[in-house]
Amino acid sequence: MAHLDRPFDYLVPAELDADAVPGVRVKVRFAGQLVDGWLLERADDSGHTGRLAYLEKVVSPEPVLAPEVARLARAVADRYAGSLADVLRLAVPPRHARVEKDVRARAAAPAEESAAPDDSTAVPDADSAVPDADSAVPDGDSAGVGVAVPAGAPGAPPAGPGPDAWRDYPAGPAMLRALADGRPPRAVWSALPGEDWPARYAEAVAATVAGGRGAVVVVADNRDLDRLDAALHAALGPGRHVCLSAALGPARRYRAFLAARRGDVAVVVGTRAAMFAPVARLGLVAIWDDGDDLHAEPRAPYPHARDVLLTRAQLGDAAALVGGYTRTAEAQLLVETGWAREVVADRATVRARMPAIAPTGDDPQLARDPGAATARLPSLAWTTAREALRADLPVLVQVPRRGYLPSVACAECRTPARCAHCAGPLALPSAEGTPACRWCGRVAAAYACPECGGRRLRASVTGARRTAEELGRAFPGVPVRTSGREEVLAAVPGGAGLVIATPGAEPVAEGGFGAVLLLDSWALLTRADLRAGEEALRRWLAAAALARPASAGGRVVVVADGALAPVQALLRWDAGWFAARELAERRELGFPPAVRMASVTGAPAAVADLLAEARLPAEAELLGPVPADGERERMLVRVPRARAAALAGALHSAAGVRTARKAADPVRLQVDPLALF
Repeated sequence: MAHLDRPFDYLVPAELDADAVPGVRVKVRFAGQLVDGWLLERADDSGHTGRLAYLEKVVSPEPVLAPEVARLARAVADRYAGSLADVLRLAVPPRHARVEKDVRARAAAPAEESAAPDDSTAVPDADSAVPDADSAVPDGDSAGVGVAVPAGAPGAPPAGPGPDAWRDYPAGPAMLRALADGRPPRAVWSALPGEDWPARYAEAVAATVAGGRGAVVVVADNRDLDRLDAALHAALGPGRHVCLSAALGPARRYRAFLAARRGDVAVVVGTRAAMFAPVARLGLVAIWDDGDDLHAEPRAPYPHARDVLLTRAQLGDAAALVGGYTRTAEAQLLVETGWAREVVADRATVRARMPAIAPTGDDPQLARDPGAATARLPSLAWTTAREALRADLPVLVQVPRRGYLPSVACAECRTPARCAHCAGPLALPSAEGTPACRWCGRVAAAYACPECGGRRLRASVTGARRTAEELGRAFPGVPVRTSGREEVLAAVPGGAGLVIATPGAEPVAEGGFGAVLLLDSWALLTRADLRAGEEALRRWLAAAALARPASAGGRVVVVADGALAPVQALLRWDAGWFAARELAERRELGFPPAVRMASVTGAPAAVADLLAEARLPAEAELLGPVPADGERERMLVRVPRARAAALAGALHSAAGVRTARKAADPVRLQVDPLALF
């Protein structure tokens, strides 16, 4: 509950004195209920003149909440108008008693806890009831801040990166030297086509570890994590890093977390779950492909991994590395404000490494193939694929939509086919399948068009499986593989073959793909989304980066008009130019990241109630309301970046007023949400 977002003082009974150290999980009596909490700090006295309650129990003597992480969690909660308890649920994984017992038993010489004072500060769970006035009292800014024990794996420290590390980037070697010297460089890296980015990140981590500091690296998914894990094993040796991911399962994840918290390893890599990893003497935070929406936490207060890591770098005076084949507007803002320096290759190196890229919608192509403007697979794309297959090279085909026919229409009048029960879009699961609703799942076996009565259906949108079927017929005898939601391929052999993949599921080919076809570009570019162009370019560059260089026969065909800005950025392999253009447009229109914007979503009366309670900054602009899902509506609140803290504080305070009076209808607060429309 937002109105309970503050620490409370409790006395420590003598029998719990040894175990009640900052960072442990505790049980406290809160308004007559026994609730979970965190012990943040020990103190000699309270400053509260009334009667204090005692801690009921120390759940475990393991101090899992590091002071640096507690400080970070408070900053993240304030940044996103959330509560500390909600952030701590994201920062510390659930306790696994068997793993904890095993880890403590294996410890060679557990540290002796010094005698503790008589009272403590704990933060109870945010969902607890209101405390009695005489049993608990706010303690202001009493959350502890400190430095964890130094990290380090046994044995000699690993050697730093070799002399050729990052040599393709003029600023790269200087960045590595700064990391090895313990200095905090901040960099936005645009990777070259075909770059072995896990190896580059491993070199940056090795330089940091050689300088006596630790590192946290966050990637979008487990496939990227596997590649980075292998690169770190090669660069650091075994036993010097751990992986943190929700996919590990409760026991393995908690064991890896404890290894980092106890200082057994200096490096933690993982998916979004690793952004709060407790690494001692943190020297580097890094994120790969920060534009991927998997980096956005779907649970309150909805932090983004990039922003959490940058906050860690700022609080801990650590280096920061934001990398990817593309560049987000947020990363461009770091460069333009001088907070970070861009690390890019010179244009000659870019041209030598990139494949030959051609659009199908420019004037020369239309002159040769007038149907290219409407064809799903224009002659240029078909010819490019055929030549690559004849050269015994694999071909990658990127299709934005998964499934067979995810959208269909009446074959007679082209009216979109919709469900008679919920008006959701109908889809065909296979060539012989029966149309079914994508929203409610109901089968529409007897579908008839409400406009003309026609019963035949045609494809409106073609999915990956239908594309694989069509290309299999077009190139008989060629192996066809699909990579998508049902099965994601990590790698494919280097011989002739077709790989049809959805964005983000493209495998790596041995030696690189001979051709990459980017189909259905309209599905990415015409989305009603502020980031539609940025996201289209991100997906295209990620796929095109898997192609061979042009000198080795690599070709990329994008089925789009070559005059469009995202297509121009792809043709020149210039993500920085597009990011600067995108940021300038958002600055002119007043959209994030040029401004700070908050989304308030809920029942109309609840949204109006919260905004009426909020003491918004004078510069705040209210945009909306607009319909959200169901009966809810959405309001946007926009302020200059300089007033971001005031906006978050006002919304959090207003939410606290509503929870204190037990308002029935919840309101969802999101600061700088990925989707604004």
